Amino acid sequence: MSTRAYNFCAGPAALPEAVLRRAQAELLDWRGIGLSVMEMSHRSDEFVGVASKAEQDLRDLLAIPANYKVLFLQGGASQQFAQIPLNLLPEGGTADYIDTGIWSKKAIEEARRYGTVNVAASAKSCDYFRIPRQEEWTLSPDAAYVHYTPNETIGGLEYDWIPDTGDVPLVADMSSTILSRPLDVSRFGLIYAGAQKNIGPSGLVVVIVREDLLGRARSSCPTMLDYKVAADNGSMYNTPPTLGWYLAGLIFEWLKEQGGLEAMGQVNRRKQQKLYEFIDASSLYSNPIATADRSWMNIPFVLADAGLDKAFLAGASARQLLNLQGHRSVGGMRASLYNAVSEAAVDALIAYMAEFEKENG
Repeated sequence: MSTRAYNFCAGPAALPEAVLRRAQAELLDWRGIGLSVMEMSHRSDEFVGVASKAEQDLRDLLAIPANYKVLFLQGGASQQFAQIPLNLLPEGGTADYIDTGIWSKKAIEEARRYGTVNVAASAKSCDYFRIPRQEEWTLSPDAAYVHYTPNETIGGLEYDWIPDTGDVPLVADMSSTILSRPLDVSRFGLIYAGAQKNIGPSGLVVVIVREDLLGRARSSCPTMLDYKVAADNGSMYNTPPTLGWYLAGLIFEWLKEQGGLEAMGQVNRRKQQKLYEFIDASSLYSNPIATADRSWMNIPFVLADAGLDKAFLAGASARQLLNLQGHRSVGGMRASLYNAVSEAAVDALIAYMAEFEKENG
């Protein structure tokens, strides 16, 4: 019988138990060759096969068009904050950024090291509780690209729409929303996503980039950060994070077994609806985000009496409902409902929250 807890961590996040068990079974002896995936050469036929299948499964899940490259890189999403302008922002150029929270602000700060950043819109004026509609944006006529963060993991804001930037490439940090439901990749110039939410373990970042955007890196861009170099070498210019790539491949297989992203999206819709409906009906808990902009994946909430926070977390921990404390920058609570967080986990959380409210309301 499983003794695994319900894990609501924002990242590194819950991984599907079936994937962990398969990795455990293959750890010492991968497919009878007498060693593990992390011990074999990344250039061996065996690992190249693992890598190729992982890429194809991801292409299948997201219906990635043929004119996009899929890169499996190191450094996490935060390294992309620099890698994107180094590749896409020419010397003396301008890039548009939309500020909707902590992660978009970090991207803005880093991009300013490499060129002019126009903050075309910001949610700061409304305390980051709503996302500015596109008609409120002031885009540059000559922007090299437009960058936005579809889901703010910490603040719990999420776009329920894809911006229309015309011929200007749209760049998206999808670390905490990718693979949670179907996505039209063709609307984007570049998508990047840290793995430790819905893709796999930390240490890996996936970049999906349209081919016409390759080969634009400025001369000062380090070789290791040049997307074209990565694409030309099958993400193996140097030794890649082989264990993370292998585990991501297992998760892509698992997602296919669940029915793909259409089925996953239906489950995720139910999960977030249940929790928001409970919070909205409560007199103890509340969520400050504008209803249209609420995140599916990361649901922050506060208790009417912050003095109850420690007791709430202690009770949750005793029931193996883990990692519910909000980010240190915003406080309160946060439940992250990534793909590997089951509907049963959400039901257990709601049951506990109701019990706690009855005792402390």
